Amino acid sequence: MRDNSRSSKQGGSLSGGSLMVLAGLLVLPGWAMARVLEPQHGLWGGVWGATASLITFVAYWHDKRSAQAQGWRTPEGILHLLELLGGWPGALIAQRWFRHKTVKVSYQVVFWLIVALHQLVAIDALRGWVGLKGLLR
Repeated sequence: MRDNSRSSKQGGSLSGGSLMVLAGLLVLPGWAMARVLEPQHGLWGGVWGATASLITFVAYWHDKRSAQAQGWRTPEGILHLLELLGGWPGALIAQRWFRHKTVKVSYQVVFWLIVALHQLVAIDALRGWVGLKGLLR
């Protein structure tokens, strides 16, 4: 009989379902950037998101390696700040790829609240910033 379990030191993988979730979550923010930003600035929005995601992915990788080596860990607040600054797609990929920060419920709650916030901001941008204007009144 084959053992299909993985040790905690082995990495995970990105399933088709994870990639579909990520693609779905990128629709609203991508659409909002394309509609709200002028064409010459839209590219910079994409560059920002890709760079923030790459930095966040590397931060997760470093934290996972540090956890395995029992070394200095990246504070969760820093990881969440990187997610908030636009690195949540990289965080989602890293969580699945490295199987890191996926079990701790309190961490996942904050992570998904950050993702939801990005979705809400995108919806508000597509609606002409009605929610933000209402808050500022």
